[in-house]
Amino acid sequence: MSVVEKIKEIETEMARTQKNKATSFHLGVLKAKLAKLKRELLTPKSGGGADGVGFDVAKTGVARVGFIGFPSVGKSTLMSKLTGTHSEVAAYEFTTLTTVPGIIQYKGAKIQILDLPGILEGAKDGKGRGRQVIAVARTCSLIFLVLDVLKPLTDKGIIERELEGFGIRLNKEPPNIYFRKKDKGGINMTSTVPLTHLELDGVKAILSEYRIHNADVTFKCDATADDLIDVVEGNRVYMPAVYVLNKIDQISIEELDLVYKIPHAVPISAHHEWNFDELLAKMWEELKLVRIYTKPKGRLPDYNEPVVMRQGLSSVEDFCSAIHKTLLDQFKYAQVWGSSVKHNPQKVGKEHVLRDEDVVQIVKKI
Repeated sequence: MSVVEKIKEIETEMARTQKNKATSFHLGVLKAKLAKLKRELLTPKSGGGADGVGFDVAKTGVARVGFIGFPSVGKSTLMSKLTGTHSEVAAYEFTTLTTVPGIIQYKGAKIQILDLPGILEGAKDGKGRGRQVIAVARTCSLIFLVLDVLKPLTDKGIIERELEGFGIRLNKEPPNIYFRKKDKGGINMTSTVPLTHLELDGVKAILSEYRIHNADVTFKCDATADDLIDVVEGNRVYMPAVYVLNKIDQISIEELDLVYKIPHAVPISAHHEWNFDELLAKMWEELKLVRIYTKPKGRLPDYNEPVVMRQGLSSVEDFCSAIHKTLLDQFKYAQVWGSSVKHNPQKVGKEHVLRDEDVVQIVKKI
């Protein structure tokens, strides 16, 4: 029996099992078995190099945005209009057969865009080139889920299930679960919040499926069996997503008002280039990028070429490393102008965290 057939068998058994307290143990074990089988699908097999031809693309820029959607939703048109990169466009499905890279220059940042081949329902089970497409998607900083505005919720649900099947969690935070294997002592389970989905027996059953019989597990959220499995698997990718609802030239103003109620959605018309400003602004917000301007001593700040970094990785030390790795060896202190300091300029050390559009002058040791 193939891996895909085993997956189908377990999914069938789960579908016919009633969900209640009495079956939670059994369902937890089935979910763990399912996760292990899906991991087999995700792990590339040796000797299959030809399957990935045209999919792997070298990373450039400060962030990577992947376009995912069903065939013929307008991904290639959007790509061409945003980047000027030619991605073959036609009025039939599967025009794009490999990953097509492009670059957007936005707010001084170089951002890589990947137009991925149209995804199919069943991609997570090996249908079409879905595995290669989703493997590239896992390397992105942000996903643009490009949907037809005439049927956004149906397609959104299908694609999200495909991505979930490959360990991609969109617009979610990792479960707040502490998990540590140990050599002895059995399973020690504690929680800081009431648990409504899991009990000790269920936790033990899931861990036993992974041959883990000694571990400390602390739940800091009301976790589900799926949450625990995600933590044990350790290969999940949590990333933001923007739902790009294309072809708004085909709907009414009243329908457009309803579209705006979908969380994380930006309606556009790729053909007419409508609402691109809002889309790019949303991209910048979700990528959480910060621009830091340099100020050489005795000169005006350079506002043309900012140093672009990610929030959380924007300390003065990170800033120095981004400019040149030897700069930290000569670092004495920094003068900072901007919203991250109380007065301008302010003398700070390497640990100071910079904010968007701060101006920095590095003072070196004599």
